[in-house]
Amino acid sequence: MDQATPTSTATRATTAVQSMVIGGPSRPFLSQSCVISLIFSVTQGSDIAQSCVNCRLSSYRDSHGRSLDEYPRPSVATDTAVLTVRDGRLSVLLTLTNDAVRTGDNEWRLPGTFVHPGERLTDAVHRSLRDKAGVTGLDPRQLHVFDALHRDDRGWVLSVAHCDVVPADRLPLGDRIAVVPVEELPPLKYDHAEIVAHAVHALRTEYRRGPDPSGLLSQPFTLRQLRHIHEAVLGIPLLPDTFRRSMLAGLIATGDYYIEGRGRPAELYHRA
Repeated sequence: MDQATPTSTATRATTAVQSMVIGGPSRPFLSQSCVISLIFSVTQGSDIAQSCVNCRLSSYRDSHGRSLDEYPRPSVATDTAVLTVRDGRLSVLLTLTNDAVRTGDNEWRLPGTFVHPGERLTDAVHRSLRDKAGVTGLDPRQLHVFDALHRDDRGWVLSVAHCDVVPADRLPLGDRIAVVPVEELPPLKYDHAEIVAHAVHALRTEYRRGPDPSGLLSQPFTLRQLRHIHEAVLGIPLLPDTFRRSMLAGLIATGDYYIEGRGRPAELYHRA
């Protein structure tokens, strides 16, 4: 059998590209440079699907004849507010900034990072929590996009803020991390104090609607324990009778009781 020549390989690659991507010579929509790039991908065994995407993006022109590369692009970051209740107070996880780690300064921020090329937001969030705070196994949800033009002194940076709420024992302590009451925040970098305030507002709204929606309490629990966790989240005292009436519709009695000291046994509940 004759050995394939570079010319024959390129010919077959051209035919393959035309049939798979261009749709045949009669209906081309990619530029010649894109076709050459795709042929190179085929002959070199590269990822043709990614090459197709790159070529389509590079050949795109809007109504003004401009490509995507001709528009300024902000950097995209993720910052995550991890909230918890520690010592009866609503608190947030903070990390020292990289500059503070190097210089020994006392400069704090939320765990965050820039989104890397080819990386999803969710992956960037988990990477930042793991690398900056030593936290894994969380499931943060998107909170809000913070896009003030001068929010970051390093340049034009959008932050897709995330939030999670977990029991305090899920958060480790270390030299560069701290869990701080939200009412006693130190000065934070960028607009991270605003991100914390937004996360706290969203959490308190949820806790006004039903019993412990974030699962800060292990089940089963008493109404007294439930009220204390709601008081910690909301930052205000709650009337026991009013609280009981507002929560019962979202609870299921277990039929068991908790006995503490010499007082009356307290009924135990699950969230409905």
